[in-house]
Amino acid sequence: MQISVILAHPYDGSFNHAIAKTVVDTLKENNHTVYFHDLYKENFDPVMTAKELVSDRSEDEQVIKYYEEIKSIDGIIIVHPNWWGQPPAILRGWVDRVFRQGIVYDFAKNDKGEGYLAKLTKVETGLVFNTANTPEHVENAVFGDPLENLWKACVFGFCGIQTFDRKLFRVVVSSTEQERKEWLNDAAKLTNKYFPKNK
Repeated sequence: MQISVILAHPYDGSFNHAIAKTVVDTLKENNHTVYFHDLYKENFDPVMTAKELVSDRSEDEQVIKYYEEIKSIDGIIIVHPNWWGQPPAILRGWVDRVFRQGIVYDFAKNDKGEGYLAKLTKVETGLVFNTANTPEHVENAVFGDPLENLWKACVFGFCGIQTFDRKLFRVVVSSTEQERKEWLNDAAKLTNKYFPKNK
């Protein structure tokens, strides 16, 4: 299988980077083809221009490469921290610019955006790994875990990617080395579950 791994964290020494490495290593050990993207290292421009918004396709060569890749892959794994209940702006912009109508999904003729018609890719599975520094009881009671609905329904579900899972690691800021090792093991297990060894 061909899998894209998208990382959105600016600090090389972050736990997000450790998660991404674990995921990529696991996929390669399972004989999958991996396309790894560190959006910050790639200097991805998250800003959609007015011209790009009203056109069918971007003229940005970097975005066009993502168009081509997303049409060829079987799965996508996204790794990012929870910032203000959202992905970092660079990842939000990546979704805006890459998950476009006519590329990832489409509507019925004469539809004005009211209903989903069909997905245009062969992506079957979307996984998301998040980190956070908010305790679970606070996240659920005060914020309602906004990232779950964002990825499961608003992004993957809307685009017809029905197999979805998400793993949240917290509280990172006060975690021990042993906890982080166990979390990375959990990341490998979840990756193995959805993308097992390709014989």
